[in-house]
Amino acid sequence: MAIKIILLLVFFAVMISVGLYCRKHSTDVNGFVLGGRSVGPWLTAFAYGTSYFSAVIFVGYAGQFGWAFGVSSTWIGLGNAFIGSLLAWVILGRRTRIMTQHLEARTMPEYLGKRYDSSKLKVLASLITFVFLIPYTASLFNGLSRLFEMAFNIDYAYCVIVMAVLTGIYVIVGGYMATAINDFIQGIIMLFGIVAVILAVLSKNGGLMGSMAAMGSLEEAPFTGAFVSFLGPNPLFLVVVVLLTSLGTWGLPQMVAKFYAITNEGAIKKGTVISTLFAIIVAGGCYFLGGFGRLFVTQDQVDANGFDSVVPTMLSGLPDILIAIVLILVLSASMSTLSSLVLTSSSTLTLDFISPLSRKDLEESQKLTIMRVFVAFFIVVSAVIAIVQAQSRITFIAQLMGVSWGALAGSFLAPFMYGLYWKKTTKAACAVTYLTGTCLMIVQLCVSLGLIAFDGGVLGFIFQNSLYSGVFAMLSSLVLVPVVSILTQGSKPADVESMFTCYDRTITVHAKTALGDEER
Repeated sequence: MAIKIILLLVFFAVMISVGLYCRKHSTDVNGFVLGGRSVGPWLTAFAYGTSYFSAVIFVGYAGQFGWAFGVSSTWIGLGNAFIGSLLAWVILGRRTRIMTQHLEARTMPEYLGKRYDSSKLKVLASLITFVFLIPYTASLFNGLSRLFEMAFNIDYAYCVIVMAVLTGIYVIVGGYMATAINDFIQGIIMLFGIVAVILAVLSKNGGLMGSMAAMGSLEEAPFTGAFVSFLGPNPLFLVVVVLLTSLGTWGLPQMVAKFYAITNEGAIKKGTVISTLFAIIVAGGCYFLGGFGRLFVTQDQVDANGFDSVVPTMLSGLPDILIAIVLILVLSASMSTLSSLVLTSSSTLTLDFISPLSRKDLEESQKLTIMRVFVAFFIVVSAVIAIVQAQSRITFIAQLMGVSWGALAGSFLAPFMYGLYWKKTTKAACAVTYLTGTCLMIVQLCVSLGLIAFDGGVLGFIFQNSLYSGVFAMLSSLVLVPVVSILTQGSKPADVESMFTCYDRTITVHAKTALGDEER
């Protein structure tokens, strides 16, 4: 117990110290939200990765999908690495940094409003972000309850309150830069922690080969050995999970915002490699670990306690020092994502909703004050939701958390990406994706709550759960935007040509970056 408490106190002290140290970087809106657009590759890459992977991944998804797919759940982590990280950086990173700086956009709604020359689109985007980020934020606390009860035998509510207060302090004081530095520290903990835990857990069944042999002998799947097969017992469902958790990040406001703040071209190249390697180890490791859950938990235990019990049960017999590391790992994962989400929510609501509706222009100091107040507000609301949901098991809250990811990605992914590359993308197409993304996931929520039902057919397939409907929302938006844009060229922004001149600027680079004309 002493080891656990000491490590936690050291961890908390470091987080607060970083927040106080970064006060000088958050004296204006640009510094508070983007760190002055001067964040290097290591901090940006780790901020991206730690915002991506939270306790929801380590405890919830690793347990649920590891149980469903066995060792093949590792493909989800690899999909997160190569689609959600590598391709996201390659396709979105550079153009996002250039275009958002040219448009002087600091948030996703502000970018969409300026790119499509529509204040209404900006306000609508801010409302969608606000509505669907709150339950997503609350879900971050869920993975902590069983781990803290296992380690300290303390009430879940106390854990939520402590985590919320500490995160609020360093975000309010230090802004984006404090978040980025703490994300780097937390990312290092996650890297070493997941490797240590995997080795310890596998050793219980004779190491890797012994664990694989034990998994191969299980007969619960359609055929013996399905849980160690290449694509597992349900390949189609596996592909759906990979797409939602990987491609979905391209449209999440708190994820793409990391590209706004990166400092230069070299940082983008390095950040791409670092972020991908981080995701391979952390995400791949989490899902790989969860794939062995059936060796530690029975079907009856899962039916009684849910999938969130799988990973904590796997870890329950570890030495105290490893339990302490796991606690710090999960706290790191949750606090890093929480800080990113509340910073995104507060900046969006302040800059894209309150400021445009204000009768007079707000000063920088007023905007900073409002954002800090909203950081505290979002943290309090999400903590209350998490505590109420854990104690009362309100189905509505749990289901709303499930549709958040699909609604955000379904609404923003296509207009954001096409807006970076295609001049002919129109505001009408952007509005259509808002409508389809949110409506599809609201229908999914109603289906999940039993308010409506689809008996088989195409609709029954799409709305069987939020994973399928979320993927459908994203993929359909990628088709709808070009189709609607071609049909509505009259709603194309008038100054789109001037927007794209930012990509045509002539810059001078060193020879180590590009060969001179005489050498071609």
